[in-house]
Amino acid sequence: MHKSLVIDPAMKELWPAVRVGCLQYKVTVGRKNEEMWKYLKKEIFKKTKDAIFDYGVNEIPNIKESRAAYKAFGKDPSRYRVSSEALIRRIGQGKGLYEVNTVVDVNNLISIESGFSVGSYDTANIEDCLVFRVGREGETYKGIGKEEINIECLPVLADEKGAVGSSTSDSERAMITEDTEEVLTLIYSFSDNQDLERALEYGKRYLEKYAGARDIRMWIADSTLI
Repeated sequence: MHKSLVIDPAMKELWPAVRVGCLQYKVTVGRKNEEMWKYLKKEIFKKTKDAIFDYGVNEIPNIKESRAAYKAFGKDPSRYRVSSEALIRRIGQGKGLYEVNTVVDVNNLISIESGFSVGSYDTANIEDCLVFRVGREGETYKGIGKEEINIECLPVLADEKGAVGSSTSDSERAMITEDTEEVLTLIYSFSDNQDLERALEYGKRYLEKYAGARDIRMWIADSTLI
C-alpha cells in the first residue's frame, strides 16, 4: 500500500521551506554491501572532510539550514543534532560509521552526501497516512539503541499511533531489520534549494545498486493538504 505524507501547517508556518523527499520500495535486506563501503570510504569520506575544512560542520550546506529550522521549532541544534550532522561529525573525528544493514547503510550514505537527515522505515510497522510535524509537549519515544528520547519541539514523523521517527533519531517501532520487505526512505529538507531533487535521484540509484531496491516510487511531499 502506498503511503501518503503531509506537512503539518503549524510546521510550515515556523519554517516555510520544509519539504520531504520520499522513496517507497521493495527490498531484501542484507548485512553488508562491500562495494558500497569501498565507495563510501574512498570517495565520500574525502568529500566530507573537504567540506568540513571548507565550511566548518555547522555551515555545511543543508546542515546550516537544518540547524536554523531546529532553532525556529524551539530545539537546541547543538544538543539535539540533526542526524546528518552527527554522521558527518563522526567522519571528521575519524570514528567511522556503524555497519547496520544494506538499507540503513545506504540511508546514511545519502545523508552524508546531501547534508540532509534521512530516515528509513519498515512500512509494515507504520500506518498509511503520515504527517511531518513538530514534537508536542512532553512527547517521547524509545530511540534505536537509546533510552527514551525527548522529541518535544523536534521535527517528527507521526501516524495515528504517534511519533515514529525524527530528523535526529528514529524510534524502534519501524526500524529496518533483515525481516523488512518494504521500506519508506524519507529525506528531510529544510533548505530552499534544489538539493532535495538531486538527493532523490542519486538516492534512488544508490538504493538500487547497493541495497537491491526494486519497484521504487519516488515523490516530494511539500503540501499541507491531503
